[in-house]
Amino acid sequence: MAPAIQAENLVKTFGDVRALDGVSLDVPEGTVLGLLGPNGAGKTTTVRVLTTLLRPDSGRAVVAGVDVLKHPERVRSLIGLSGQYAAVDEYLTGFENLTMVGELYQMRTRAAKARALELLEWFNLTEAKDRTAKTYSGGMRRRLDLAAALVVRPPVMFLDEPTTGLDPRNRLALWEVIETLVEQGTTLLLTTQYLEEADRLAHDIAVVDHGRVIARGTADQLKAQIGGERIEVVVHEPGLVADAVAALSGYALSEPSVEKNTRRITLPISGGARVLADAIRELDARGIEIDDIGLRRPTLDDVFLTLTGHVAEQEGEGGEDGPKGRGRGGRSGAEGKGKPGGAEDSDGQGPDQQAVAAGKER
Repeated sequence: MAPAIQAENLVKTFGDVRALDGVSLDVPEGTVLGLLGPNGAGKTTTVRVLTTLLRPDSGRAVVAGVDVLKHPERVRSLIGLSGQYAAVDEYLTGFENLTMVGELYQMRTRAAKARALELLEWFNLTEAKDRTAKTYSGGMRRRLDLAAALVVRPPVMFLDEPTTGLDPRNRLALWEVIETLVEQGTTLLLTTQYLEEADRLAHDIAVVDHGRVIARGTADQLKAQIGGERIEVVVHEPGLVADAVAALSGYALSEPSVEKNTRRITLPISGGARVLADAIRELDARGIEIDDIGLRRPTLDDVFLTLTGHVAEQEGEGGEDGPKGRGRGGRSGAEGKGKPGGAEDSDGQGPDQQAVAAGKER
């Protein structure tokens, strides 16, 4: 069976910046691929190419069996797209926003209205359906944005950091919606910087850095690449951190890592609970007081640090993709700062979901 999403050797440059440097990936039908990477890694540029909003310099892409470069209008009729920021019309009501998207997809008005009401109920927005979107909270706007991407029940969806900026409760609610979509057979490509999000939602994860896929596998497979267990220690006194490192180094398989501001020491080990008990006795013998100590498996944070050389960055810590670290915005990602669904990118293509929906008319 052919993958629902397939990219082969995608290359895209912006001046001297090589945003994509031979990206290849595939997503089987009915699964979720998590695209994980730091700011500027190429995640959003990849999404923009696959959703017809950006033409690559070279390479090939097929979505839902349709060549993205040869038949972009057909691709637009088969996909849903939700970007990093909610791109809704602030002066329309929730109901009007969804009806408009349906009509842009050339649905009959009655059918578009019926679908809008159905989605408003699913996303817990029925009570707010007649309020203008500018009165919605951030979580409500994000839910409305995702609902807009589902108006035509697309078989393939692209979610570009869909939970950025949401509080934990709204993030969990959207995770449940995403899981329901996959259960119903939707194929998803999900970009994220929340490592727990990729761990929970993705069947497979591709780690991207500097425009290249540098690792691929399930969360467990990626964790296995960097070794087994870790001891994590929080030292009570900042002045004793160096002494604690010296005491624990003999148990570590490689050099312990130290977070000075939190007084946290992490060391990879083998031997599990036995080594943990020995480490506790060693610290006690040297009179080093600790606030916390524990044994844990590697996380995707550890994978990220090992593979890319730095921790994952959360939103607000730098521009995403595009030339010179430009600010993020719009459904396609790397466009103008703080302009949801707004400014055009350097390639002159509009970013918003309405552009995708209206593809046949453009």
